[in-house]
Amino acid sequence: MPRVKRGTKRRAKRKKILDRASGYFLTKSKLYRAAKEAVERGLKFAYSGRKQRKRQFRSLWIVRIGAAAKLHGLSYSQFIHGLKNAGVELDRKILADLAVNDPGGFKTLAGQAKGALSGTA
Repeated sequence: MPRVKRGTKRRAKRKKILDRASGYFLTKSKLYRAAKEAVERGLKFAYSGRKQRKRQFRSLWIVRIGAAAKLHGLSYSQFIHGLKNAGVELDRKILADLAVNDPGGFKTLAGQAKGALSGTA
């Protein structure tokens, strides 16, 4: 079997780790072993952070929808239940955007939800 020299591969691998660690504090951005640990830890947080971001946005949307629904005399759960009964299939992201940027449109949705709750839809 031919002899394998790993110089370029090893250098490229280490360079990639050190590039990812640029901006880290002291040793973590300079020395390979410390940089490798810091980068792996950072990637672990980045992975879980992508999941957490989805949860955080959904809870933000719910807070915004709930606040806007309160202005029209409905709780969040009543509003969502009324929309479901009225057959309105808008997701929470769109509803939160309407609550912030289009109060008139949200008011009509609140009216539909109230009507569906009272059974006149």
